[in-house]
Amino acid sequence: MTESIYRGRTIVVTGGTGSIGSAIVEALLGLEPHAVRVVSRDDSKQFELAQRLRSSAAIRMLIGDVRNRERMQRALAGADFVFHAAAMKHVPAAEFNPFEATETNVHGTENVVEAAIDAGVEKVLAISTDKAVDPTNVMGATKLLTERLMSAAESYKGGSRTHFASVRFGNVIGSRGSLVPLIRGQVARGGPVTITDPEMTRYLMPIGDAVQLCLEAMARMQGGEVFILKMPRVRVGDLVEVLVEAYAPQFGYRPDEIEIEVIGTRPGEKAHEALMTAEEAERASVDDRMYIVRALASEVPPAARGEAEAAPQPVLDRSEVRDLLADADWLHPEILPSMG
Repeated sequence: MTESIYRGRTIVVTGGTGSIGSAIVEALLGLEPHAVRVVSRDDSKQFELAQRLRSSAAIRMLIGDVRNRERMQRALAGADFVFHAAAMKHVPAAEFNPFEATETNVHGTENVVEAAIDAGVEKVLAISTDKAVDPTNVMGATKLLTERLMSAAESYKGGSRTHFASVRFGNVIGSRGSLVPLIRGQVARGGPVTITDPEMTRYLMPIGDAVQLCLEAMARMQGGEVFILKMPRVRVGDLVEVLVEAYAPQFGYRPDEIEIEVIGTRPGEKAHEALMTAEEAERASVDDRMYIVRALASEVPPAARGEAEAAPQPVLDRSEVRDLLADADWLHPEILPSMG
């Protein structure tokens, strides 16, 4: 069912050259779509993506910005599905440029919603973050608004056939600017490896799980939901130490030669993230892989009520962190992006 809904369809991915967006594009191209339109502002990243995908006949590269409503109207014309992945995603960047973050994450989402309704798109799925839960920073607050705009669009759309929903991720390891490629680069240079606070905890997920959640959520959505993957939670200090132990010998160092420097919490950064609020848990149903938060508690199937909990997941111990990274091939720095 998940794969078949994309066959022969036209799909738009905003932010389609980003870490998540490009992985969604690549997965979609294997599902026999009529066309996948990649919308992004960066022609260099579009060129690199086209080269990596060997210029698939189904791919369409569109230069455009979600801040421009007219461009979104043209990009979404005739589309069946939209994955809305375009966003300002980095906490410090949003914290120091709040109006720019609002333009992209809030007004950009509004433009996608309006364009989708006008074009008669069937379904729109926005990519969100666990930082939207009780946000303490600008990025989290704007992504919370992204989710709320998507859910509210179910009422705002009037008689339109378009349905809207969101998916909420934790940290995708290996994505641009994330901890794994950062540590890779620092270890390759002989250190020091910088860490904000070793006692912080974060939810982690491999990019393949993130993509599958997106594809499944698009297939299952009825409108107004927030889909949240069940993710393991790790202590940042344990994650860094496991990665240093794995990477140091591969770059010609002993692990004890790599200094770990604690630099303190960045502006707007939380010590501990959460998957959902207590109020959302009352509106959530649960299956083996995800929580599904409905717009109204009455929409939760009776058999599923009371199953979701807002309490944080247990923290993995160091051996479990190593197993998690090893299973996802994250202990081999040569396969990771060369950034950091």
